[in-house]
Amino acid sequence: MRLVKLLANLGYGSRKEMQLAIRNGWVTDRDGNRLKPDSKTAHEDVLFDDEPLDPAQGVVLLLNKPVGYTCSTKDHGRLVYDLLPDRFRTRKPALSSIGRLDKETSGLLLFTDDGTFLHKVISPKSNVPKVYELALDRPLKGDEAALFASGEMMLESEDKPLKPAQLEVLDDTTARLTLHEGRYHQVRRMFAATGNHVAQLRRSRIGALGLEGLAEGEWKALSDNEKAKIFA
Repeated sequence: MRLVKLLANLGYGSRKEMQLAIRNGWVTDRDGNRLKPDSKTAHEDVLFDDEPLDPAQGVVLLLNKPVGYTCSTKDHGRLVYDLLPDRFRTRKPALSSIGRLDKETSGLLLFTDDGTFLHKVISPKSNVPKVYELALDRPLKGDEAALFASGEMMLESEDKPLKPAQLEVLDDTTARLTLHEGRYHQVRRMFAATGNHVAQLRRSRIGALGLEGLAEGEWKALSDNEKAKIFA
């Protein structure tokens, strides 16, 4: 791919703007040599304004989402994309979140521009577990774990029972829940069906991938080994 097109696809600017950036010497290799539009330099050796390029197509990003941000561009208010560099909004192919977390839920959220990878993660056939840490308004009754694990629990206005889920009780009002599917507001609806209310909710793990020490609002690109943890 020509350098101008590569930079434009990564969201650094239009092709016209990237031609100007190259002409002005803002695009170099790691030795400081100016690059030309037809340079064959490897992606990882290109610098834009003295900084390494963003990851190439096929990237998977991990974000520690804070409360107060939404995943849908149709919603009003702050978006999770506001926590990423502005240029990520105009990448081609576009970045999409892998599943969603609602506005009041924090924790692990993935993004990718690889549609095949996205569908592999969310496909029921992959059976990727998702782990949530939660705090409740009222004490647990004691029968929730058996109900969630039964594979017979039905949510309101649905006609298919939930897959078995594993509930680990931490104390009277806090627990860890592992799901193997991702229905709309599933964790909150499960506890609502037992007469309780989820006051705080945080996703801490997808497969064997955790938040990798990221503070809230921070993000990173995943290595191949980290991507593999999702399916481990």
